[in-house]
Amino acid sequence: MHALDVLGDPVRRRLVELLARGDRASGDLTEVIRAEFGISQPAVSNHLRVLREAGFAHSSAEGSRRIYSLDGERMTEVQDWVEEHLGFWTNRLDALGTELRRNRTEER
Repeated sequence: MHALDVLGDPVRRRLVELLARGDRASGDLTEVIRAEFGISQPAVSNHLRVLREAGFAHSSAEGSRRIYSLDGERMTEVQDWVEEHLGFWTNRLDALGTELRRNRTEER
């Protein structure tokens, strides 16, 4: 599954944001996601499973708790895609800015 397909879901994006701040227990993640999105614990577990299977996160057992960590390798794929396409938009937006300034000058 392409990295952007995985991150296309707002719940999974939020989980990645939470994990980017540090390792978290599944219970803590579930609590935050349930409060913000109003979804059930099994639904949160499914989103965590998708992140694990897609290589964005991994989990380990710590006693009776599951601790989730972000795997930065897949985030590199996202960063590469953004950088590849950013040049296109940066050039277009720069050209738009130049044109807008030119039009303002002509109106005066």
